[in-house]
Amino acid sequence: MPHELDDIDIGIVTSLQQDGRKSFRQISRELSISTPTVQARYQRLVNIGLIKSISPVIDSTNLANEQKNKLETCGCNEPHNIDLKSGMSVKIKCDLCEGQIGDKPHVLKFATFERFFCCNTCKTQYKEKNKGRIQSIIDKAEDK
Repeated sequence: MPHELDDIDIGIVTSLQQDGRKSFRQISRELSISTPTVQARYQRLVNIGLIKSISPVIDSTNLANEQKNKLETCGCNEPHNIDLKSGMSVKIKCDLCEGQIGDKPHVLKFATFERFFCCNTCKTQYKEKNKGRIQSIIDKAEDK
């Protein structure tokens, strides 16, 4: 007997297609349902075979120009599997101002996260702006 998708199932799949890294909690807030409901529905969608995997979508525009030119493209704007090779470089943008980061990024590490900045000023401003959120993440990591 086929499983009929409802609005919750479609919402979960749509949310994951937008960003496969979203937590069940984030999805539950978007859909105004409980986190355990999202978890159960997600597991059911996996079990029935609708969701096979959550896979990364590589943004080739972040590859350094010389490597981007070496990639074979068909000319369309659709995502493709990209054959990444050792030695390729990825352009990194500052997590505050979104400016280009040079050879030595200023890194802020907390819990399991790393944030990259172009300068100490951006790093300091980011820490000040997000100090509550950063502390909350650190506290949760220490509780585990």
